Amino acid sequence: MQEKSSSLPHAILVFMTLILMISIGFFKMEISLHVILYFVLIWVALNARLLGYTFGQIRRMMSESIARSLSAIYVFLLIGMVIASFMQSGTVVALIYYGLDWITAQWFLPVGLILCALMSLATGTSWGTVGTLGVVFIGIGTVLNVPLPLVAGMIISGATFGDKLSPVSDTTNLAAMSSDTDLYEHIHSMLYTTIPTFIIVFVLFAYLGYGSDQTSSFAEISNIQQVLADNYKLNPFITFIPLLVLFILSVKKFAPEVTMTTSIVVASLIAIFYQDNSITSVANALWENSNGDTGVEMIDELLGRGGLYSMAWTLLLSMMAIAMGGVLHGAGFLTVLLKGIIRGIKTTGSLVTATITTGFIGNLSMGETYIVIILNSQLYKKAYKKNKVRSSVLSRSVEEGSTLTTALIPWSTTSIFYVSTLGVKTMDYAPYALLNYINPLLAIVFAYLGIAIFKIKKSEKEAVSI
Repeated sequence: MQEKSSSLPHAILVFMTLILMISIGFFKMEISLHVILYFVLIWVALNARLLGYTFGQIRRMMSESIARSLSAIYVFLLIGMVIASFMQSGTVVALIYYGLDWITAQWFLPVGLILCALMSLATGTSWGTVGTLGVVFIGIGTVLNVPLPLVAGMIISGATFGDKLSPVSDTTNLAAMSSDTDLYEHIHSMLYTTIPTFIIVFVLFAYLGYGSDQTSSFAEISNIQQVLADNYKLNPFITFIPLLVLFILSVKKFAPEVTMTTSIVVASLIAIFYQDNSITSVANALWENSNGDTGVEMIDELLGRGGLYSMAWTLLLSMMAIAMGGVLHGAGFLTVLLKGIIRGIKTTGSLVTATITTGFIGNLSMGETYIVIILNSQLYKKAYKKNKVRSSVLSRSVEEGSTLTTALIPWSTTSIFYVSTLGVKTMDYAPYALLNYINPLLAIVFAYLGIAIFKIKKSEKEAVSI
């Protein structure tokens, strides 16, 4: 059988079936996402075989795609250990303890926004932040008679900010990996649209919360702080050292592997010699962390996050999706589909808009942002390279279309988790999840104005492999 190019109808059929398999399998039949992706991979491979590609060629497409992502896979493995070591050292506990001191009635919303952002930056998870500080703030908001949809919107805005920019966030690393972008360059690119958005959102929440003069008891905060102080040593000059090391080495642009490994070692030493944990318990936590025993369920669950094993779900899913992306590109399905999509794209602004919009539509279709990030990155790589736009703009746009919008879609896994945790319906909190929709809109405006659109210089040869 001789190889031939895919037609546009064939490429559309492959992608529409792919989306249907994921959507129906995951949400209707409740099949494991990894198993669904396995059968999707078979579907894509069979269609490549119909075009004349041999099994050896298809396997090579998969292997080469994974090989190009190995450096990011190494980082993925380290993320879990960073989180676990930060839990063991008391770094995250101290962040919660001292952060809660900032809470006042009048500044409840803007301060809560900052605390959720800091928590998510430190832990790399919006889910973990919503499940801990988020629950605390919902309780405080109830006491202060602040509308709960407004409180939930504040929590989700802050949690998404940190999750998007954290070097230990799985979606941040996944977007960089899928777009062939250096992790720090990806984060640096996102700062240009995310920081202005955060300032706007902070001002809006300050306005919405201004004038609140409730003097209700903050006993819940005091109780949580007391529990944390009883179970951990919380000297900030010691417990914040791992976070400081992570920040300084990141700013100095050390390799992510070096930065994370150093933070892990420092945090582990603090856990052993300052928190008086045994070497065995700390070492085992780096593999699979266990819940704390403070007696506060939501805090104990947070303290149990992290470890190498905790990254297995995302890592395995990513590798399967990356392999699938290799076949989609290698057999020409992406190229054909891309030509149909970008035919009407004439400017960089419209390219960024298309990327963000495709991410949102992908979330609407599949409800699972991990796959959307990978597919969207694969889809637009060549277009950005052709327009001489750096891959960091692609990775940023991919996150702004997928990571940010998933919380706004009622049937997405993220939204379902938020609703079950906070007790506020998606359509109730969505108008107040300000960062989640202002950021993509601001990014589109910036793109048309030519702001933060980084070009590939003539002296550079940016490697963009697909």
